[in-house]
Amino acid sequence: MVSGQVFHRRDAEIAEKKRILGALCVSAVELGFCWVLATGYWQLDCGTISTMHELAKKLLSAIRKQELLCAGDRVAVAVSGGADSVALLCLLEELREELGIVLSVAHVNHKLRGAESDEDERFVSELAAARGLDFHTVDASIGKRAGGRGGARAKVGVEAAARELRYEFFCKLARQGRVVKIATAHTLDDQAETVLLRIFRGTGIRGLAGIHPRLQLLAPTEEMRSIHDAAGGAKTRKAATAHDEPRQACEVVRPLLAFRRAQLREYLQARGQSWREDSSNEDVAFLRNRVRRRLLPLIAEEFGEAAIEHIAELAEIARAENSVLSTQYPVASTQHLGINTSYLTTPSPASAAGTAARSTPIGATLDLGQLLALPLAVARRQVRAWMEANAPEVSISFRLIEEILELARGAAGKTMELPGKALGGDAGVKEIDSKAADERNARAGNPRLRTASPKQVRRGRRELAIESAPCGEAGDYEYSLPVPGEVAVPELGARIEARLVEVQSVPERERDGLLDPDSLGKKVVIRNWRAGDRFWPGHTSAEKKVKELLSDRHATGAKKKLWPVAVKEDGSLVWMRGFAAPAAIAARATGKAIWMRELGTSP
Repeated sequence: MVSGQVFHRRDAEIAEKKRILGALCVSAVELGFCWVLATGYWQLDCGTISTMHELAKKLLSAIRKQELLCAGDRVAVAVSGGADSVALLCLLEELREELGIVLSVAHVNHKLRGAESDEDERFVSELAAARGLDFHTVDASIGKRAGGRGGARAKVGVEAAARELRYEFFCKLARQGRVVKIATAHTLDDQAETVLLRIFRGTGIRGLAGIHPRLQLLAPTEEMRSIHDAAGGAKTRKAATAHDEPRQACEVVRPLLAFRRAQLREYLQARGQSWREDSSNEDVAFLRNRVRRRLLPLIAEEFGEAAIEHIAELAEIARAENSVLSTQYPVASTQHLGINTSYLTTPSPASAAGTAARSTPIGATLDLGQLLALPLAVARRQVRAWMEANAPEVSISFRLIEEILELARGAAGKTMELPGKALGGDAGVKEIDSKAADERNARAGNPRLRTASPKQVRRGRRELAIESAPCGEAGDYEYSLPVPGEVAVPELGARIEARLVEVQSVPERERDGLLDPDSLGKKVVIRNWRAGDRFWPGHTSAEKKVKELLSDRHATGAKKKLWPVAVKEDGSLVWMRGFAAPAAIAARATGKAIWMRELGTSP
C-alpha cells in the first residue's frame, strides 16, 4: 500500500515531480507513483520503498536488472507449497504494486504422494484465497506419461514426465489468456545442485549453464511434443515445418536464482508464514537428494558457504560464454540443424543470426569438410547438435562425441554402433518369447524395459550418416531390479539377485564383489553390455571398455554378447558379472553390503 504521508505532500513538491518527470509519467504522480514509459516499470514513491523488506528490495533489483517482469504482465507464481515457492509468492505480493503486475497462483497436483499431495493443493488454495488471488490448478497424474520409465532411471523418468505436464499446463493458461509469464522458485542452491549433477553425469559448457533465468515455452501441437533433456536443451519428436501455425507463447522466469534457500526460510519465519514439506525430498536413494542433503552441507562445512555460491556463479559464466559461441558459430547451434526448439528454448542471440535452417531428417548426413575445418570445441558442439537432431534416443556423452570425431578423421567405410537408453514407448521394441519370465517379473514389479532400435554412424567419403544398424543384433535385454530383490533374465536362463547381507557372512573369495548399499539407490537396471560401456574393476589402475575386459577373458559369441551388467540412475555401471566391484562403491570390510550375483536357472 502507498504510505499515507504521500497524500499530504506540499503542492511545490508535486509540481517539482511533474517538472522532472514531464512526459515520462502519467498524471498519477499526485498519488506518489508513476509509470515510466521508457522502461514499462511502475515506480512508487519512497514511502513504500522504505517499508519494503530487504529481501524484497533485493528481488526488485534482480527483476529490473534482468527485465524479467514488466508493468501489465499477468504473472502466475508456480506454488508447490514448499518454502521456496511460498516465499516467492509472498515477495511478489509485496512487490506487485511496485512492478505493476497482475498476480495469480498456479499449482499442479501430480498425485505422487496420495493424501499428502492433496493436502499440498489445499494449502496452496488457501494461500491464494487469503490474498484474494486467482488460483489455477490441475490434477496431472504422471502414471501414463511416465509409463515404462522404470528401473534405475525411474526417478529421472518421473521428474521428466512431471515437468512436461507442468509446462503443458502453463502453456494452456497462456493459450487461454490467463497468464503471460510463470514465475518459479528455483534458488541459488538449486543452481549449485544442478551444476554438480551435470558434472557428475558428464557435461559441457551448455550443461554448466545450469538453470536459465528465463525459458520460452510454446504450446505443443498434437503432432509435436518436446521434452527437456538432462543437459538443459530440448528434444523433439518431429521438427517444425514452414507451415506450422504460430502457437501462444508463455515465458517461465526464475527470479530467485541469486537467493539462498536459508534466506527464504528466514524470511517466512519472520513473517510467521508456514509452508509444506515434501517427504520425498528426504529420500537419499535419489541422486539429487544426496547432493542436497549430504554433499552441499559437506562443501559448506569444509570450504565455506561461498563455495556453493561460486558453483552457482559458474553457471552464469558458462551461460554467457555459451551465448558467445552460439553467436560466433551458429552452424553448431540447434537452430541451424533443423531442430525445433520452440517448445522449450532459452533466448539466444544466435537465434536471429546466421543462415536459414536446413532440414536434417534421420539418415541425413553431416558434411565432413565443414566439420573437420571447425575448431575442436565447435566441432564437438556440432556433433552433439547433429546427434540431438537425428538420434534423440541415443545417450550422448563426451566419449561418444570423441569417438564420432575419431571416426570422421578415419577412413571411409567404417561404422560405429550408437548406445541406446531406456524408453517409455513401444517403437522399435523387439519382443522376446519369454512369457513365463515376463509374467514373473511383472508380478514382482520388475517389468522388461524398452530399448530403441539400434543405430550406427557410418563414415562415407564426404559425410557422416546416422542409419539403422544391420539386423542380427538379437539378444539385447534390459530389466528393472529392486535393491534388495531379484529379477528373472530368460536370455541368460538365470536370475540376478541383489541381496542385503552382512559382509562377514559372505565367503571371502566373493567379498571383492560386494557393494555399498548407500551407493546404489532403490533400483538398478540389469542389461547386457552395450557399445561404449566402461567399467572400473576394483584393484585395477583405470577403467576400461567392457568390450576390452571381455576380450581379455576370451569371451566370444553369444556368451560375450549377453554378458550382464548393472547400471544405476546416473548411467554408470556398478556391477559386471565375474569382476570386482569398483573401489568407489565397494562395501566396507564390516557391516551391511549388497551381494549381486547370478543364480541358477530361470524358472
